[in-house]
Amino acid sequence: MYYQKTTLPNGLAVISEHISGVRSVALGIWFRVGSRDEEPAQLGLTHFMEHMMFKGTSTRSALDISMIFDSMGAELNAFTSKEYTCYYARITYEHLDTAVEVLADMLQSSEFARDAIETERQVVIEEIARYEDEPSDHVGELFTEALFPSHQLGRSILGTRDIVGGFSHDDCANYLNKHYHAGNVVVTAAGNVEHQRLVTLVTRFFEQMPAGTANDRGEVHEPHRELLAFDQKETEQAHLLYGMPGIPLGAEDRFASRLMETALGGPMSSRLFQEIREKRGLAYAVYAGTSSYMNAAQFFIYVGTRPSNLKEVIGILRQEISLLIDKGLTADELKRVQEYSVGQLVLSEESTRAHMLRLGSNAVQDLEILSLDEVVKRFRAVSLDDVLRVAKHVLSAPPTVAVISPLDKAELQTVLA
Repeated sequence: MYYQKTTLPNGLAVISEHISGVRSVALGIWFRVGSRDEEPAQLGLTHFMEHMMFKGTSTRSALDISMIFDSMGAELNAFTSKEYTCYYARITYEHLDTAVEVLADMLQSSEFARDAIETERQVVIEEIARYEDEPSDHVGELFTEALFPSHQLGRSILGTRDIVGGFSHDDCANYLNKHYHAGNVVVTAAGNVEHQRLVTLVTRFFEQMPAGTANDRGEVHEPHRELLAFDQKETEQAHLLYGMPGIPLGAEDRFASRLMETALGGPMSSRLFQEIREKRGLAYAVYAGTSSYMNAAQFFIYVGTRPSNLKEVIGILRQEISLLIDKGLTADELKRVQEYSVGQLVLSEESTRAHMLRLGSNAVQDLEILSLDEVVKRFRAVSLDDVLRVAKHVLSAPPTVAVISPLDKAELQTVLA
């Protein structure tokens, strides 16, 4: 294996990849807790906890934490997804000890002071407002909620103003006790790092973290997804998401699915970019993608266009989807998207942070950790029949459509007829 892995007695996993020729280390502390683990009254709490971890511990203030990382010339940040939370730093190799120590302090000894909670809830509410003011982002929330109407995957990571406005010290402390245990943690590092040194550090600073069982990821059943979701706003553009359930994480067909979406709505030579933007000038932004989760996924196409163009755009989407279902890709097209995907993958791996993120995101979601060469091999092994099979499986489903535009429901139904 190109990486090393050690599991501590409390269940915490430590994974590292040594990269020659660099002086930096990317360090990530991953928790298998995301918005899909929240109860209805907790919507947004995982993300709120991410914010609160930077607000001071029993021995360090928020300013102390910032100054320590600034004095090392380091990067410190975090992000929350629907299935995990990651706290990460990029430091020069001589500062690894300090980075592990301070992150361990933040993640185990945060005080969740009431004044800090009051301040930070306003920050998060502003973040929610900013997101809602950006239609190209907000339409994604509408689409996901329509696709997963009864599952937590369909809820916003940020939560709602009302629920975030009620979070308390006890809410944070109880959430920490429930989810922030060793059974839910993976520590990853990539760069100029020696594995045993990392294990020693993690053991020293995380050995008191209690053991626990990893959060369960059960099956996702959504037999009654909605087919239309909309928000009527006076926008210059109609923001459209058109899609259906996709290929989940870890599925064998994920490589064929990636090539299918790349051919349909990826680079400038892709079908939808050519048909919608280059030939007709109907949009500036048009792309396809998949958001994959454990046991679920969503395939989507995004287009931003003037409301008067919406009917024509949807007609083109349907036409190109039908063509892909019926005939798949040409041999030249498959070769092109394979090489594009491989090239983008290789370029994306040109940093220690990218290596750390790949290790952690795969490990915390129980996925096989493949080397770059193995991923390249999987992409190049995809056949025309593989892509056609995936296209028929995914694209034949009735679409869910989400739109933010000035159009009302009756007008949208006419456009979609």
